[in-house]
Amino acid sequence: MKHIHTILLSLIMLTVASCEDYTDVTPKGALVVETAAQFHEMVSLPNRGYPINNFQYLSDDQWMREANVIGRTPNIDIINFTFDESTDRVSLFTGSSFYNQAYTYINRWNTIISLVDISKGDESIKQLAKAEAKIYRAYDHFLLINTYAKGYDPQTATTDGGICIMDKFDLEAQPSKSTVAQVYEFIQKDIEDALPYLQEKPLDVYHPSLAFAYAFKAKVHLFKREIASAATAAEKSLSYNNQIFDMKAYSAQGGPTAVAVPAANNVEVLSYMYMTGYNEMNFAQSYVISPELRTLFGTNDARFNLFFNSTSTTNLDQGSNTAYWGTQYTRFFYPTVGMKTPEVYLMLAECYAREDKFSEAVAVLNTLRAKRILSGTVNLAVPATRAATMELVINERRKELLLGFHRFFDLKRLNNETEYAKTITRVFPIVNKTVPQKTYTLQPNSRLYIVPFPLSALSKNPKLTLNTDEKLPF
Repeated sequence: MKHIHTILLSLIMLTVASCEDYTDVTPKGALVVETAAQFHEMVSLPNRGYPINNFQYLSDDQWMREANVIGRTPNIDIINFTFDESTDRVSLFTGSSFYNQAYTYINRWNTIISLVDISKGDESIKQLAKAEAKIYRAYDHFLLINTYAKGYDPQTATTDGGICIMDKFDLEAQPSKSTVAQVYEFIQKDIEDALPYLQEKPLDVYHPSLAFAYAFKAKVHLFKREIASAATAAEKSLSYNNQIFDMKAYSAQGGPTAVAVPAANNVEVLSYMYMTGYNEMNFAQSYVISPELRTLFGTNDARFNLFFNSTSTTNLDQGSNTAYWGTQYTRFFYPTVGMKTPEVYLMLAECYAREDKFSEAVAVLNTLRAKRILSGTVNLAVPATRAATMELVINERRKELLLGFHRFFDLKRLNNETEYAKTITRVFPIVNKTVPQKTYTLQPNSRLYIVPFPLSALSKNPKLTLNTDEKLPF
């Protein structure tokens, strides 16, 4: 067991979250995790955070206040917001809390996977602990590959540069960078290895359920454009949990000011991962949605009316038609990194649309809208074309999967398909009349969509190379 103690002690020094709930410390300071049950408990990690850093501004859903751009020395936020490709971004990314957090969690999952088999306890608990760790290891690799590499393209994935796969606990490892295809193959193998052993109702909400695992499986298939497999996995996920939180009823109750809905009470949440660390919504006043998204919501959508503030005199530029999420996470838990059942419905709708099942696609959208639209037109009409049906799906995804990674990832994957690629244009400023108004453009194939690896990682591992044409400062 000395080997287990040593590795776990190293792990705990790297992990931001406390492990006091499931470990004991001996008088000599050795970390004691000896049983399969203890390894299984290690999977549970409340407040698991994924800082989004700066790439939210590479989305048509996000906006910046004018005072944070005009007259300021361009930082990475401003470079992304103004779609500036003239500057090599690499020297600006000296470190990345998101990159570090994701690989720290991967080390945690690798520790469980590597050591649980030699622990004491029931074999079924060992298999369960390993399976849960593999699902989370796959999920963290998925977040990393969709941030630091090109979106999956079946035509180029075998040669597109990806990320480093970490499949074992090794603090000194300098792995070679894998291709996008290899990373997706690794992710899918972890998912398939895990599925036979996962539970419908896990130990607590911080352990992955079968509903989450199949939802994640569907997402990976969808991102690879494996449409039939994505639809099958989405349907399987919904067979375990098909609940949609009723925002219309919630609005009638008075919304978050009257009734708090913490994480454990939100029936549609499938995984409890946070965007910024300790809590979910501490970004509220700084993350502003764009005029385009604000307009897309209209005036009768509970997703906007319940949670957003569009009248602030301190957090918004008045007259810009922007808004910000004004609800504390303690009043309503909204997952921006994890998954929820509405995303599964939306994936299924997209699969139907891509298979030219337009009526079925719209029926799924209307099932969701019945819990979201407060008045007026709830049921959408069935379009006559795939493109028009996909537009409905994409618009609902933008309104339902707010903030976080979702829209950034969607733009990257859809930009690989000519019929869905989008050139984003941003007219700025809107309110300030003392500086010239400009139109900024982000092309679908812009290198900005591939976030550079942080210099702290590039300098430690010479095998890790950039996935863009930017230059290293050393």
